Amino acid sequence: MTIREIIQDVEHKMKKTVEATQREFSTIRTGRASSSIVEGIKVDYYGAPTPLKQLAAVSTPDARLIVIQPWDKNSLAEIEKSILKSDIGISPTNDGKVIRLSVPPLTQERRAELDKVLKKIAEDGRVSVRTARHSAIEHAKKLEKDKVATEDERFKAVEDIQKLTDKYIKEIDAALSAKEKEIAA
Repeated sequence: MTIREIIQDVEHKMKKTVEATQREFSTIRTGRASSSIVEGIKVDYYGAPTPLKQLAAVSTPDARLIVIQPWDKNSLAEIEKSILKSDIGISPTNDGKVIRLSVPPLTQERRAELDKVLKKIAEDGRVSVRTARHSAIEHAKKLEKDKVATEDERFKAVEDIQKLTDKYIKEIDAALSAKEKEIAA
């Protein structure tokens, strides 16, 4: 592996970490209705666990309501059961055609809990980025030791890796800040 490949590899890992962190942020329920709240729910559809978004149209007609309209009306009961089993903390209302989820406003206590969860997710993302940095730097040092790269190349690589680390940690911090504002609203 060359220095360039190490840098490309570490950048790829850091991008994936930021994407994973942002995905985790999107699963955190704020006071606003979002289809991402129910996207991860699996429904037992004719014996096979099927993602909800493959069985129904999920829409958010307003800030406090999620409407789930299944393409197969026979799956309504199973969708309702899966929502009740999930940990989203919202009770569904089934009218025989669609399922409505009314998103309650957040209490101050719940906002504080969510803020702690968000900070932990962000810190896990930062740790993962730093771990990728550490691994890449160790790899660059090994290349220098094995006489595949010069000392100058290693110094430049360490500098580039640190710049990438700073960039991706800033992205995680920006995503955290945006999500905290969303919860506070």
